[in-house]
Amino acid sequence: MGEFELIERYFSRPVSRAALGVGDDCALLAPRPGMQLAVSSDLLVEGRHFLSTVAPDRLGHKALAVNLSDLAACGAEPLAFTLSLSLPRADPEWLEGFAAGLFALADAHGCELVGGDTTRGPLVLNLTVFGEVPAGQALLRSGARAGDDLYVSGTLGDARLALEVFRGTLTVPSGDFERVRTAMERPTPRVALGQALRGIATGAVDLSDGLVGDLGHVLRRSGVGATLWADALPRSAALRALPLRWQHLCTLAGGDDYELLFSAPAAQRAAVQDAAARCGVGVTRIGQIDAEPGLRCVDAEGQALDLQVRAFDHFHSS
Repeated sequence: MGEFELIERYFSRPVSRAALGVGDDCALLAPRPGMQLAVSSDLLVEGRHFLSTVAPDRLGHKALAVNLSDLAACGAEPLAFTLSLSLPRADPEWLEGFAAGLFALADAHGCELVGGDTTRGPLVLNLTVFGEVPAGQALLRSGARAGDDLYVSGTLGDARLALEVFRGTLTVPSGDFERVRTAMERPTPRVALGQALRGIATGAVDLSDGLVGDLGHVLRRSGVGATLWADALPRSAALRALPLRWQHLCTLAGGDDYELLFSAPAAQRAAVQDAAARCGVGVTRIGQIDAEPGLRCVDAEGQALDLQVRAFDHFHSS
């Protein structure tokens, strides 16, 4: 199978929202009047971002999900995406599964494939996603203010727990493993919640590299600090069954959660809960934004915890 036959067979689809999709030198997008384009790009490399054993449909899902999660953190509505794909070989069974997972999620969010590239090489995926958000209403990392509450959606740490099981450092019951493996391989981007938080949240980020590191981005961009309530972090039953040091590692530095971390004024607590309920997503208040720089982790009694955890970094071992 040649490159252009591969594209035509698995990745060429008609578009309805874009002005021009796959098949030309450029795609053409036309945001609605009064909207700004939100653009994000993510690179996924086999052995670094995903295991070679992952099912192709799950990989297709995750490849787009991690990009949609960035749009969610900005409060943007998905519009279109491009896909650049490096493949060791053109395997029809793998391509069918990958495309099925990719387009199932794309269709669920009205996000159209409008272009990209393919080549032969190591398995590498690069997606660029485009969304639109009303001008001046995007959620930014720089918006957190002292006195704001700090929230997170969903639960934290299951993806890291699954990774540790794959590594052989932890064991969990088989039923729990399937649940945490799904969290790692098929994350749910909180797109609706991000849009619902426009005008309510002051700052936001999606959790891809671990809570401590991603919160640090918000604190630096906003020029503030934070107090994090370690015992309040939402965890699954599987994670709660493990020793506390593993709970702290997975929730604070685990990565691959793709939940939304956001700040909002205390006066907006009812609005936050209403937005979450309308989107069918649980949110948990996990701390507060402080005027004093730095991040402080405390237990349920308010005692400081000396936790030696760090965020994922592509150029350090993890």
